[in-house]
Amino acid sequence: MPRVKKAVKSRARRKKVLKAAKGYRGGRGTLLRSAMETVDRALKFAYRDRKLKKRDFRSLWIMRINAGVRVHDLSYSKFIFGLKKANITLDRKALANLAGTNPEAFAELARIAKEAVKEAV
Repeated sequence: MPRVKKAVKSRARRKKVLKAAKGYRGGRGTLLRSAMETVDRALKFAYRDRKLKKRDFRSLWIMRINAGVRVHDLSYSKFIFGLKKANITLDRKALANLAGTNPEAFAELARIAKEAVKEAV
């Protein structure tokens, strides 16, 4: 049975971890055990924060829409309710973009939503 040497595989594994830990301060960037712990922790945060990023952006869009709608004497919830009643299906990202870049079009949407709310009540 031939002799198995693991140097190539183990060196590659260590190099991969140390490359991922490049730029970390102190031993975390140079010592293997510290680097492995730090890289594992960083990967956990990266996974978690990819989910949080979506949540954060949605709340940002809602804030921008709310700010744009308050100018037209509407609340955010009534605006969304009015858009649903008027069968306007724009997502919050597009609405927030409109509120910031095209106030005239957003004002028209606010007017339509306001009318739809009056008809519904």
